[in-house]
Amino acid sequence: MTTTSQPPVAPERPRRGPPAARILPSRVFYGWYIAIGCAAMMMVAGGVGYYGLAVFLDPLQEEHGWSNSAVSGATSMFFLVGGVVGAVLGPYIDRNGPRVYQIVGVLLMGVVVMFIGGITELWQLYAIYATVAVGNGLASAVSINAMMARWWIRRRARAMSISATGVSLGGVILTPLGAWMVERGGLSLAAPALGAAVLVVALPVVLFVLTFDPRDMGLLPDGDETEEDARAAVAATGRQHLSLESQSRMWTRGQAMRTVSFWAIIIGFVLVLMAQTGFVIHQIAFLEERLGSRSAAAFALSTTALGSIIARLAVGSFADNMDKRWLTVGLFVVQATSVLLVIWIENSVATYVLILIFGFTIGNVYMMQSLITAEIFGMVSLGSIFGLVTLAGQAGSGLGPFAVGVLEDATGSYNASFVVTALITYAAAAVIILARPVPPAPSVDASAAREGEDAAG
Repeated sequence: MTTTSQPPVAPERPRRGPPAARILPSRVFYGWYIAIGCAAMMMVAGGVGYYGLAVFLDPLQEEHGWSNSAVSGATSMFFLVGGVVGAVLGPYIDRNGPRVYQIVGVLLMGVVVMFIGGITELWQLYAIYATVAVGNGLASAVSINAMMARWWIRRRARAMSISATGVSLGGVILTPLGAWMVERGGLSLAAPALGAAVLVVALPVVLFVLTFDPRDMGLLPDGDETEEDARAAVAATGRQHLSLESQSRMWTRGQAMRTVSFWAIIIGFVLVLMAQTGFVIHQIAFLEERLGSRSAAAFALSTTALGSIIARLAVGSFADNMDKRWLTVGLFVVQATSVLLVIWIENSVATYVLILIFGFTIGNVYMMQSLITAEIFGMVSLGSIFGLVTLAGQAGSGLGPFAVGVLEDATGSYNASFVVTALITYAAAAVIILARPVPPAPSVDASAAREGEDAAG
């Protein structure tokens, strides 16, 4: 394996920042506004493109008489298509930034979601879900994580805990709102309203708040004044893999794929996201009978999202100083155990408590996926590497709901399906231990490395 480093990230050509930079208080490092803007985008993208799929599941079956596995198959395709888009897009984001892709993605997602309530044929559902997945893939995961990784290094966990909280806010706000609208007016009311929410919230953020790299505003990551300040701060922590030089190392996809850490990340998160998403997407359908109504089940899903917010912000406050592998292992174990207990303990109060505990892990799983990848492979090539990680994770996320739906159709119960998801999560915990920081390797000619990256990209 060979690697090369770009020059340390430093202010180069101060340019005119986004419109919001001329309005927001300059005494606050602009990276915090980036984190909040990304949170707003993730709220609508995740609230509609992740939690929203659970809201649509039962109504689509009831209105059209489609089987659980048929509708779950469309959900699975959504995740897979989004992952493919992220993998293809990653190298282009590294070179050009995500702005244009995000604008197109937001427009696609917001407009097309509005048509979910008007479908009459199963193929239409698959076509709409595929298009929404393209929009989601352009606008959110790879684009936002590549941006956040450039603005933050040493305090990346704390900043990402803010940006990633947007997904959970989508669950807390948009899931019960969507369920309420389904009960009042069906999908013909809920789908247009949720699509409009994407456009109204996300588009202004992309146009007026976000900018890809702090160098575009003459700034350094973490709000450091000089490169010397950044080096001194890293030296104080003793974590040299978070230095400007290490984080500016250029990786090709081929180089990354020749490391054990890359495959540990891929396999570990494929397994956990397959299990986690399978549970989340079917959670409302599973809990509706136990809790007595769809609204109560949707509230339980909101409890999951609320737990995600609380725990992610808590973990973000201390994760920068911890070994991300062992923290991730602990999260996986708690998640698997909470799922098993939800199955075995049918008391309503205990169900809400366990769903809350499950929620403590769900958002942190996605955050740890981003943090581990960024710590090991840095920020310069993160779009390329994280695009592959996202593709694998999305494939797992796509397979999970479909597999759970098929097992539920075959057994008439979710119990067997969720036992399997718990066991898969325990296996993921064992695999992720191998995702260690990669030691520096001898440098090679920078031009040769760039040529290799272009070929791999």
